[in-house]
Amino acid sequence: MTEQPDDRRVHQLDARSLRGLAHPLRMRLLDALRFDGPATASQLAARLGESSGATSYHLRQLAAHGFVEDAPEQGKGRERWWRAAVQGLRFDDDLLEDSDPAVRGAADFYLHELATNQARELSTWLGTRHEWSEEWGRSTDMSSATLRLTPELTRELVQKVHALVESYRDLPAAKDALDAETVRIHSHVFPLATD
Repeated sequence: MTEQPDDRRVHQLDARSLRGLAHPLRMRLLDALRFDGPATASQLAARLGESSGATSYHLRQLAAHGFVEDAPEQGKGRERWWRAAVQGLRFDDDLLEDSDPAVRGAADFYLHELATNQARELSTWLGTRHEWSEEWGRSTDMSSATLRLTPELTRELVQKVHALVESYRDLPAAKDALDAETVRIHSHVFPLATD
């Protein structure tokens, strides 16, 4: 499973880094820095409804695992600013089969938290869509399809979807367009149990 990066700074999750990331607040902090840019622990605490002590602690843990770093050019005085050190995460399904049950648990937690965050993003869009222009409302999609495929064909489909999305990255026509916005794309491909 791969989350495509905003640039090429992709972090390959391994057993150690996964254990450092597999916490709901840490995942939300990393996403906030990845998508909204540098911030202080206090700013992130206010945005996420947490205490600054909790955000400070978890930012230090994320830094220890290479996910975030200091952004000294942002700070004034004693303020400590943070920025994402990575823009993309790559998850290896082998982590779900690791010999260490703690790694398997962290991998399972990470995937469930990722799904929860994606559902939250979609729910937020649905709750705020009236704030967007009619043109944006007509440009979005929430659909599903059910196909009968082999594992090999399913992998091919996933690769083609990722290639298509990647072909839209950094298009010159959207780079400086006044009506361009950041667009989030979620992709879920999984088998269904049938009777």
